[in-house]
Amino acid sequence: MRTYAQELITDLNQKLEKIHLESTEPIEYAEQAIILIASALEKLKEFFIPYEFENKYEEIQFFREIKPLFASKLIYYNEIYNMETKKPFGSYKVQRKYYETIAAKLKDFFDENSQFYEYFRTGNRCLDKKYFRRGKHDIKLSIDSFYFQADQRFSTSHDFKVAKILANERLKIYLEEKMSTLHKSEQRSSANTDKNAQRWTASKVALTELIYALHSEGVFNNGASDLKDITAFFESTFNVDLGQFHRTFLDIRSRTSERTKFLNGLRDKLITRMDATDQ
Repeated sequence: MRTYAQELITDLNQKLEKIHLESTEPIEYAEQAIILIASALEKLKEFFIPYEFENKYEEIQFFREIKPLFASKLIYYNEIYNMETKKPFGSYKVQRKYYETIAAKLKDFFDENSQFYEYFRTGNRCLDKKYFRRGKHDIKLSIDSFYFQADQRFSTSHDFKVAKILANERLKIYLEEKMSTLHKSEQRSSANTDKNAQRWTASKVALTELIYALHSEGVFNNGASDLKDITAFFESTFNVDLGQFHRTFLDIRSRTSERTKFLNGLRDKLITRMDATDQ
C-alpha cells in the first residue's frame, strides 16, 4: 500500500509542478490541479477498497499519514479556485480586505479544532484507534458532519480533519503572500498619486496586449522579469486592475484577424506622426 501510494503522490507532485511552471494564474492552475488530484485520489481508492491491511497499525498509518496528503491538495486547490473566482473587483484595499476575511475564517477553524490540532501536531497517538480506524468513531470526539455522508469504506472520523489542517496551513501562506503583494501595490500606488500621475484610459485588453509584447521582447531586467511581476507593476503604475490577464491573452490569441490590433495601431499612428513631421 505504502509503495503504491508513494509512487502515486510522486507522479502527482511532478504533474502539479509542471502546471505551476506553465501558468501563474491561480484560477487556471487550480482548475487543472483539481482534475489531476481527483483522478489520483480515485486511483488510490480503487486500490484501497479490495486491499487488506496487515494489522490495525497499517490502517491507522494510511488514514493519518497517506490519504490526507492527497485529500489536502484537493481541498487546497479547490479553496483557491473558489476564492479567486469570487474575488471582488475594486481597489487594492477592497481585495486585501477580502483576503483578510478568509484568513480570519482559517483562524476560526484552528481555534475550533485547537485540541485535535495540538494532538496531531505533537505526534500524540493515544486516540489513533478511534480517530483513524474505520467504524471506530466516537460521537463525543468532535466529528465533522461530512464523515456521516462519506464512503465509510474509505473514511474514518478524523482523516478529513487532518487533510483540512494540512490544506489550511498552505492556504494561510498563500493568503499572506497575496496580502503582502497587495500591500506593496498599495504603497506604490500611493507614491504615484501626485499631479504628474498618469491614468491608463485605453482598454484593459490593449494594455494586456502591450504587456505581453514587452515581456516577449524581454525589455525589463534583461528579460529576467516574470510576467506576473510586470503586470503588477503596470497595474500599480496606472492604477488599473487587469483581472485574469491570462484569459484576456487567450482571447487575443483567438482573434481571427489582426491579432495584434493595438500594437498595429500604435505603429500606424507613429508612422503617420513621423510623416507629418517630415512635411
